[in-house]
Amino acid sequence: MTFHPEMRYGEALHVSRRELRDEGDAFAFTAGNRERFERIAAHYPPEYRRSAVIPALYLVQEQQGYVNAPAIRHVADVIGCTAAEVDDVVTYYVMFFRRPVGKYVIQVCRTLSCALRGAERVTAELTRRLGVKTGETDPTGTFTVMEMECLGACDRAPVVMVNNRMWHEGQTPEGVQALLDGLREKGEGALTGCHLEVEKRADGKQQSADSGQRKVDG
Repeated sequence: MTFHPEMRYGEALHVSRRELRDEGDAFAFTAGNRERFERIAAHYPPEYRRSAVIPALYLVQEQQGYVNAPAIRHVADVIGCTAAEVDDVVTYYVMFFRRPVGKYVIQVCRTLSCALRGAERVTAELTRRLGVKTGETDPTGTFTVMEMECLGACDRAPVVMVNNRMWHEGQTPEGVQALLDGLREKGEGALTGCHLEVEKRADGKQQSADSGQRKVDG
């Protein structure tokens, strides 16, 4: 997603008013998702409606799989701010995808603890088996492989997260094929809301799981 080079700022509030270039088809929430958003927004005082930007973006991603320029404009209109302000949020958080992704988004932590425990080799094995480079989607549209920053589970490194939902701890290169096969067998679509499910370690040891999944519906 790109902006015109010139950036204009409101002098009074220093609000960015960059203009998004057209990109992709028009977007609007479905009636059901608009209703869900309004239920979320009701938790905020009217003057702070824009604070619901993150759940609004989760709903966009749940609806179409990624966040493009038309979706950013729509969210800006719905919450009452500029498209540039919404884009600032999208570009800051790694859980929002700016282009179409596969059914399963596999994100490998690459920060220090995971790097020392072999995360780079896990990524290399994933990309080798799928025939892609980091950041690409395989030809079947099933898997996208990405690297990301710390997942906050340094004591269980290396960690792989799938669809912002499933955590695979102690992942090894030798266990990559089993990981891919397991995802294929699940047959479920991408969950792009904020969920958490901890899988067993690659060595078979049971890890505690967070059974309380946080839902988009607030």
